[in-house]
Amino acid sequence: MIKRLNETDYSSAALRVRELLADRKPLACVITFGCQQNEADSEKIRKIAVDMGYGVTDDPYEASLIVLNTCAVRRHAELKATSILGNFKAYKQEHPDTIIALCGCMAAEPSTVASLKTHFHFLNFTLEPNMLHKFPVLVLHAMEEGKRTFLLGEDEGDVVEGIGAVRRHSHRAWVSIMYGCNNFCSYCIVPYVRGRERSRASSDVLAECRELVASGCREITLLGQNVNSYASDVDFAGLLEQIAAIDGDFIIRFMTSHPKDVSDRLIAVMAKNPIKIAPYFHLPLQSGSDRILKAMHRTYDTAKYLDTVDKLRAAVPGIALSSDIIIGFPGEEDEDFADTMKILERVRFDMVYSFLFSPREGTRAAKMENTVPRAAMNERMAYLLDVSGKISYEKNQPYVGRVLRVLTDEAKEEDGKILLTGRTPENKLIHFTSHDPRVGRFADVKVDRAGAFVLYGEEEKRN
Repeated sequence: MIKRLNETDYSSAALRVRELLADRKPLACVITFGCQQNEADSEKIRKIAVDMGYGVTDDPYEASLIVLNTCAVRRHAELKATSILGNFKAYKQEHPDTIIALCGCMAAEPSTVASLKTHFHFLNFTLEPNMLHKFPVLVLHAMEEGKRTFLLGEDEGDVVEGIGAVRRHSHRAWVSIMYGCNNFCSYCIVPYVRGRERSRASSDVLAECRELVASGCREITLLGQNVNSYASDVDFAGLLEQIAAIDGDFIIRFMTSHPKDVSDRLIAVMAKNPIKIAPYFHLPLQSGSDRILKAMHRTYDTAKYLDTVDKLRAAVPGIALSSDIIIGFPGEEDEDFADTMKILERVRFDMVYSFLFSPREGTRAAKMENTVPRAAMNERMAYLLDVSGKISYEKNQPYVGRVLRVLTDEAKEEDGKILLTGRTPENKLIHFTSHDPRVGRFADVKVDRAGAFVLYGEEEKRN
């Protein structure tokens, strides 16, 4: 069900917090871990803080409200979050009125929440990722009653519209179009902590995108745990087509896609909109072994995957492809890894994001036997990184000598030169010299050299 913010108790709680803060202007700090969806959620949390009367800072040690927005996809991310959380114990003792909260995927794991409640007595509350509209209520409970709250299992699967966002950049924006996942890949915790798939109404997405473009935004990235399974009054291809029809000088990206949901119509929409829709596609492979893909419950095989790759490259000339690969899934033998490397050599991704298998409590893969020894995992990872890095380097060489349209992100002055950083439509990172320090604009940059993961060049002056 889609709800509006005025159907919740958000506004009254936010107003009451603002009254309690009176003329003070305390600061809030949001620390983000994990994926782009978490980044988008953190932008909403910052807006909630502003609605309650807080300012925003990046320094937690000057904040009166500290929020950790966490990730549970890999064990390392959880350990990092709890380690940073522990660092605030002494700060809380020195500043007892400080409110410390933990949100995100860790806050939706029952065993994790139980541990946090027991071992981090200075933690005021946890909040599941789909319940952000409850945030002011929990802050109010902490302020008025000193109450510790650990909400769990209260997600009703609603999409709540109207929170807004405090974005770090005015020229780039994340736009979540759907939440949750129905795929239940055997290694993945996301369906358990983010819930089942539910999509925003296309009218709400379009309204947000139009507002962004009108305000000068130059890049919109559509987000979803499985973005191309979006289903409202239109499918994802239809939504993409409608956004591309908005007047303005901007480009559209989207992530993350599941290979099973890449339709011919989606590819056709990309082909018909080469200016608005970036020629870039992140298409997670995870493994090149059909046997392992079946154990992962990925619901496609390598033949289907390669067919999708071939269709994308035929329809969108020059498209850049990136992928995710998991090393060391239970039962992965040398032959399975060799099959993965064959796919890598066949597709020749522009970029590969590779991860060692991390068992997540509650998933089927966590109970699987025949685990891969860590030494074998590390050896395979090192080999994959070496090969994929060489391919990335080779894929970047044809850009040398070309003039690319780049959206500028950062600028600095060094040795009397203006140095800028940006991204090409193909999502290539590029550093270049320029005569114009402005960020958030499109620049024509001639590439003069290329590494494996970055291009270098100089901005061409326009007549």
